[in-house]
Amino acid sequence: MATYKCFKCGKKTTHSILQKKFLCSNCGSKIFYKPRKFVVKIKAV
Repeated sequence: MATYKCFKCGKKTTHSILQKKFLCSNCGSKIFYKPRKFVVKIKAV
């Protein structure tokens, strides 16, 4: 299951909750993003 994070307040929300209503239950924002699990850094040459 995918988890999304509210851009405004930072609360984590699951995909199943957002299927019903695409609003943050905490602040009412409609902007979400998927946080990355890990970041790979590549050294430029």
